[in-house]
Amino acid sequence: MELKHTAQEWLAVAQAQLAGGSPAAAQAILTRALAEHPGARELRRARAGLLQQLGHTSESESLLRDLLDSDPGDVAVAFTLARMLQERGRMAAAASILLTCFAQTSNRADANLAIDAIELLDDCDRKSDAASIAAAALEANPRDSRLHAYAGMLQIQLGAFDRARQHYLFALEHDPRALEWHIPIGLASAQRYEDRAHPDFALFRNGLIHPDLSEPARAELHFALGKAYDDIGDYAKATQNFRTGNAIRKLDSAWSRKAWRRTVEARLAARSVARPLQPSPDFTPLFIVGMPRSGTTLLAGQLSCYPGVRNRGELPWIAKLSQQSELAAESDHAALTRAATFYAAQARRDDAGDARWFLDKQPLNFRYVDLILAMFPHAKIVYCVREPRDTALSLWMQCFLEAVQGYSYDFADIALVMRDCERLMARWHVRYQGSIRTVRYEDLVTSPQETVAVLAEWIGIPNDADSRSAPVATTTGTAISTASLWQARQPVNTRSVLRWKNYVPFVPELLNLPNVSQSF
Repeated sequence: MELKHTAQEWLAVAQAQLAGGSPAAAQAILTRALAEHPGARELRRARAGLLQQLGHTSESESLLRDLLDSDPGDVAVAFTLARMLQERGRMAAAASILLTCFAQTSNRADANLAIDAIELLDDCDRKSDAASIAAAALEANPRDSRLHAYAGMLQIQLGAFDRARQHYLFALEHDPRALEWHIPIGLASAQRYEDRAHPDFALFRNGLIHPDLSEPARAELHFALGKAYDDIGDYAKATQNFRTGNAIRKLDSAWSRKAWRRTVEARLAARSVARPLQPSPDFTPLFIVGMPRSGTTLLAGQLSCYPGVRNRGELPWIAKLSQQSELAAESDHAALTRAATFYAAQARRDDAGDARWFLDKQPLNFRYVDLILAMFPHAKIVYCVREPRDTALSLWMQCFLEAVQGYSYDFADIALVMRDCERLMARWHVRYQGSIRTVRYEDLVTSPQETVAVLAEWIGIPNDADSRSAPVATTTGTAISTASLWQARQPVNTRSVLRWKNYVPFVPELLNLPNVSQSF
């Protein structure tokens, strides 16, 4: 009689085969194991994971859903399926899985599990769903400072600034580590200060004397104080804090001027893709590019009020796809097709409805306009420009958390990136003149309706004033994840036009910036 093995023994053998590079053998072993132990959840989970690895995603999804039907609170299965759906651009489906899983009392009572779910949903750009899980977890763990910090981060992106502040202050009051969780920057970015009597001034100053403060947290406190002083018009003190914060961040930055130059020269030398793909009639991507802080978030919010337009924020995929070596081969049409299919799935997602235009406002996509138009020849590229000194000052005043923005801590680096942005856009304009339109920040804030209406007509969006909604950026509940999350929700104004003049006595570097033409 054949000796039977336990489910765990079968699983160990299958894992050993997989580790040895034999997925087919692992699959055969799991098939035998399930014949012997058909109800073993760990074996069924392993088979689903293996099917996913082998590219059989539909079958894998079916197996995982069967497991969840019998136990909706199975955290391991729920996270596996949610991540699989995320990779396929099915963000709403991923959120539904996790919301159902965390409807179970035992799951939302586990703060660590809840944070894992919040981070996954945040990556899926499902901020409201993440906030729902945070709220449920806080009901079970009302004094968990980490959950309060996450809840604050989500509420600030959703425009609920008062609620965000309550969560942030709780975390700061109850956990000394909270200064390390980007809370000071969150507090400062969620309002406009009226006078120095506001308690945040003392909060930030007292934070700077905390004995265990890390250098990154120290920099963020200086940026927060700089922003607060800027709001009340004390430009001298604002400059002092911005200088200190930038100096700390620059020391810790991995951004390389040499690497940037090498990348830009390679992009300028790249030849056009000989055979672009055919356009898709029901998917038209819109790309807003240019220097960060040039009005990209404001413009995206204005465009997204048109029916049929979905604003997907700053997607990371164009830069990531550009790193695929096979895309460098101009004749590799199959690789280009795979890249375009993947990007379209990530932009369209599973909540598109009848939308046709999908907006990606990652400003630094100005580096890859040729790749964009090879994948999507019918795409529209909107190039945002702004008075160079205003742009440079605004960059220098931001505490960016992304490594790619490491140039913003030094005016010489900012000037280099601004020049290269102009060089690249001039090159793309020569090649793709009909696909690129320039929008000036100053026009956008002076005449927003007229500027956006002209742009919408060029894009091909029907200009039906009766069907337009309020700009998405002004509504609470719609997420904004960029440094402009507060400003973009205020009425359009010209307050920041020629703002650089306030800082010339304290930041003379502004006068040394090159005169970037920003025109074609």
